[in-house]
Amino acid sequence: MNDIYVINKNYEKIITGKYTFFLDTKLQKLVKRKLGRIKYNVYLPYIDSDKVIYYTDKIPNVLLYEIISKKKLKHQDILGTLFSLGIDPSMYGDILIINDHYYIYILDMIEKYFISNFYSINNSKIDLIKKDIDYLKDYRKQYESLELIVSSERVDTIISNLIHCNRLKVNDKIKNKEILVNYDIPKSSYNLKKGDIISVRKYGKYKYVGIVKYTKKNNYVVNLYKYI
Repeated sequence: MNDIYVINKNYEKIITGKYTFFLDTKLQKLVKRKLGRIKYNVYLPYIDSDKVIYYTDKIPNVLLYEIISKKKLKHQDILGTLFSLGIDPSMYGDILIINDHYYIYILDMIEKYFISNFYSINNSKIDLIKKDIDYLKDYRKQYESLELIVSSERVDTIISNLIHCNRLKVNDKIKNKEILVNYDIPKSSYNLKKGDIISVRKYGKYKYVGIVKYTKKNNYVVNLYKYI
């Protein structure tokens, strides 16, 4: 879906007193910029939510479901099934995996379609259990803290150090959409900023914390959190 259309659609919802769809990190910035000085609130399903909803007065009607599976699931397995069902990412929030328990936030408007069609993952039957919306409200994500010594905050420089390959290979991965920053394809020269969310296919998801200190050789020591 075209970014401009999505931004305008969410903008219209706020100025008419409604609430937006789920916004990822990229869309949060774009919609915020479009709204300018217009006042709004931010709804977070739980403390560390990546995807949030902007609203005016009425709190969004968000639902929480636990996915029961006999087989161990990966984040990409759940995402792949949602994609195959044609469920737009703006209709669901974060997917959480907590000690082999699987949870997903959805907007109430897709509940009927969701429970009628989301019954298997990777050809394996699943069950859905509706949970109280506050069940995970105090949940905090678990991270592994990493420190790297780099020459700059350029995304290609940091990722080449992170996954131990040269920058040419990183640039190829960016071109192949294997690397995303804030759910968008970055330029190789983009300088990472505090809070940026980095996804590297087959290597995981990270949050960029920033520069910790400088070395004697004028390099940077940077900190990242790897999602566990």
